[in-house]
Amino acid sequence: MFNNPYMTAYSPQASIDKINEQINNLEKMRNQIQQPIQPTNLTQNFQLAPTNRDMMRYASSIEEVQRDMVIGDTPFFSKDMSVVWIKNQKGNIKTYELNEIVPKDEKDLQIEYLQEQIKELKGMFKNEQSIRDDDATENATDTTRNDETDGTTIETNKPTSIQRVSTSKKR
Repeated sequence: MFNNPYMTAYSPQASIDKINEQINNLEKMRNQIQQPIQPTNLTQNFQLAPTNRDMMRYASSIEEVQRDMVIGDTPFFSKDMSVVWIKNQKGNIKTYELNEIVPKDEKDLQIEYLQEQIKELKGMFKNEQSIRDDDATENATDTTRNDETDGTTIETNKPTSIQRVSTSKKR
């Protein structure tokens, strides 16, 4: 009963003192906020080893690849993605050429197969023609006769083989 704050006698002076104390505390807090913030000591950390070891890099030439330091096997791609250089931590560089692989459907495969057949037939035709030309000179009959006007000999070389004529089927 004696320590109960509600049972104490009402004192207006005590209430005024509490309010003044709260006002003083709020003013102190406002002054602290309005004061310029003192800079603190900064510490800087430097990271010497890269953490993104598996990231691909771009390079314009092999000289640029040679200059860069790497920790593990690192791929360097050219800007047009046609060449890749892989550099290891010892500094050895392997160069690879990249070609795009285009998936082919049945029609593309059929076209490619027919084009290869055409090339093969053209090659066979050229070989047969060169063999035929060689045979024509070997099978030619030499005829010699005398020219009656001045007495000189005239030689003629005529092929005796039959020429091959290609025919096409008409539909």
